[in-house]
Amino acid sequence: MDGIRELLEAARDNGLLTGHFRGLLHIAIGRTVSRPDGTPISTGLTWRETAAVLKQLRFDRDLVREFGADPDALAPRDRERFWYSAIAQARVDSQEVVAAADALIAPLKSIGYVVAAAPSAAARPVSPPKKAKPVEAKGKTKEEKSTKRKKR
Repeated sequence: MDGIRELLEAARDNGLLTGHFRGLLHIAIGRTVSRPDGTPISTGLTWRETAAVLKQLRFDRDLVREFGADPDALAPRDRERFWYSAIAQARVDSQEVVAAADALIAPLKSIGYVVAAAPSAAARPVSPPKKAKPVEAKGKTKEEKSTKRKKR
């Protein structure tokens, strides 16, 4: 988590936040980030962890306006909850955000971070649906019970 904190601080210090905030969220949550020498920094954070980092770094709340969210409508007193709600509204898994994150790969590389490509939907293995096993009745059926009563 410290590596993503450093990445987000570096992006803020180098002016990469404005206009690229959703892409940075996507990278923080769903991409592998490393140093140029191959040292791993992060394999991705949960939304909750990302919200905690954004709270600790005291990111500007007005960044959420980039994706149409109103900062006054999001939890004003609890900053972690504010950022969690903002991440939910940012739709960080959409194709538009994936493209924005891809556009950030080169600028982040210039400041010392290597961001892996997004895992594509085609690369994920798709297993066939499992067939349901037939359900066998436990005990005797109503017909079997009624025939016993008749024989007595």
